[in-house]
Amino acid sequence: MVPLISFFHPERLWLLALVPVLLLLYGALLQRSRTRSRTQGIDNLAKVMPKQAAWKRHIAVLAAVVSLAALVVAFAQPKDAVDVPRERATVVLAIDVSRSMEATDVDPNRLNAAKEAASGFVDLLPRGFNTSLVAFAGSSSIITPPTQDRGLIKRAIDNLQLAPSTAIGEGIYSALDAMLLVPPDPNDPEESTPGAIVLLSDGYTNIGRSSTVAARDAKEAGYPIYTIAYGTPNGYVVSNGRREPVPVNPAELNAVARESGGEAFQAGSREELQRVYASIARSVGYEKVDQEVTELYAGIALGFAVLASLAVLSLAARWP
Repeated sequence: MVPLISFFHPERLWLLALVPVLLLLYGALLQRSRTRSRTQGIDNLAKVMPKQAAWKRHIAVLAAVVSLAALVVAFAQPKDAVDVPRERATVVLAIDVSRSMEATDVDPNRLNAAKEAASGFVDLLPRGFNTSLVAFAGSSSIITPPTQDRGLIKRAIDNLQLAPSTAIGEGIYSALDAMLLVPPDPNDPEESTPGAIVLLSDGYTNIGRSSTVAARDAKEAGYPIYTIAYGTPNGYVVSNGRREPVPVNPAELNAVARESGGEAFQAGSREELQRVYASIARSVGYEKVDQEVTELYAGIALGFAVLASLAVLSLAARWP
């Protein structure tokens, strides 16, 4: 489906009414010329202008009319939604460090691959962004408050350690607490900075507060949650010499994303996780802004004006 064009000044499009008027006028003049030829014979102009030149006249008129139409569209200032980098925002990375993240279904294991991808994600964010790190397992904590020091965040990611249990809800609430620590904009201290939470986990809540309620609180606070269900159905960890299955469980994370107004992703490999993080970086790092795209239609008008001019010059070259 072709998207509709929108305009800053749509009322100016009424000038397009000139196009059919001019075409009707040209048609009337052609008809009058044919009638005169039949009743009065061939006039002097027809004698000196070969019949082969008729199509050039048509091209000249058609190109001029199309050029006019494109100029009217440009005059109405067409606009389009384009991606523009945000100047400021805060992203909280909430990473699951529960024991199941030791599974080796992702090389070398889920946690180490997640660390590498998260560090790459930090590098993809615009420079004006604040980034915070939250780790959660049976409990959660703010590892680094919001900062623009990328090196500090990446070192904190590298130092994450495994712990028992999974409390996704607690991780969300710690992320919301981190948002309260965002430094004010020095140019406008009263303005609230937009933000988002990026939460990676491979399991489901087995301790702590409800993740669904936490997601609703995040939505009320204005912070969508982008969730990443990380791992494969075949994941396992070894405990006391026995394999314990730890398959990825996306159902809860899907609900968290839905309730918070965010988006849910799944990744079953290190490469997939890197692509997911890149996609999220584009989503949170850019915003859709209406921008004028007049140049496109002005260029079309210029092209058809040149075509009309060439046709007229060709006709003039034949003039005795």
